[in-house]
Amino acid sequence: MKKKDQLPTVIRIGLIILSWSTIFFLPKEARKKYVPVATFSSLLVVILSMLSFHFKWWRVKGGILDKTFNDFSFIFGPYFVGTMWIFHLSFGKFWLYSLINIFMDTSLLYPFNWLFQKLNVYKLVNITPKQLLYTTLSFALALYGYQIYITRPKSSK
Repeated sequence: MKKKDQLPTVIRIGLIILSWSTIFFLPKEARKKYVPVATFSSLLVVILSMLSFHFKWWRVKGGILDKTFNDFSFIFGPYFVGTMWIFHLSFGKFWLYSLINIFMDTSLLYPFNWLFQKLNVYKLVNITPKQLLYTTLSFALALYGYQIYITRPKSSK
């Protein structure tokens, strides 16, 4: 295997390691509180990833195993851990939550997307960065609603 072919794998592993290395700076209470919404976030992105097989939204060099590893490195790296961080920093302040999500999603889908495609991590095919941005921002709204729902006071009967 050529060094150039190994770079995407190194990047994928790096995404997971870098993401999870920050979890120790997140307070334990926040980790417990936001694991459910991070899990829901991951589920949404897994569904998106599954749909991408059928609609060929992005391509990864190699076979289905390479694509699965690629998608899971994003889902269970930056998306899972990032969701916990974003909620820890902004839950209860919807305007701040919205700004952070707009900034993070725009950063991922424009400069980082360009970089990842240049480094052969993946290639967008039948979906544009703008379409992915709208999708991730709609996910952010669903996640905020979900977190409100699961943290609401329980009524006693």
